[in-house]
Amino acid sequence: MIYKGMVIGVISGTVLGLVLKWLEQLMSKKVYTLLLNVDFIPIIGDIKWPEWVEFVFHLVIAVIIGIVFMWIQNRFRHLSSGSMLVIAFLLTLPTIPLYFPLTALAIKATPRIDDMGAFFYWTAGHILFALSLWIGSFIYKSR
Repeated sequence: MIYKGMVIGVISGTVLGLVLKWLEQLMSKKVYTLLLNVDFIPIIGDIKWPEWVEFVFHLVIAVIIGIVFMWIQNRFRHLSSGSMLVIAFLLTLPTIPLYFPLTALAIKATPRIDDMGAFFYWTAGHILFALSLWIGSFIYKSR
């Protein structure tokens, strides 16, 4: 269960990261930069991390969500696929409004807090994250 959650978290987090990176390049909205931004966190924010390390920080959060998701699936085996989709969205839901405090706290250039286009891309990326969790768990469940 932990291993499956880690794998699903890494895959889903990678999907989110790649989508936001693509959207940032395509639309010039710094949503990928916001996703990886840690400059406001004491101690680690003072270090100029390479992009891949910041991406690993992001994946740690995705892995935690993936493990919790797989724990729920394992603990409540009777839940339908539709119920697991709802749970994937519920676990992901808190990450969507994080756009606002993360943007407000950021030191480096990120989208403006009132940039609804960037917020839309942020939200769409996180919805894809939830879908990736669900699809990943569905594939694992069928094994």
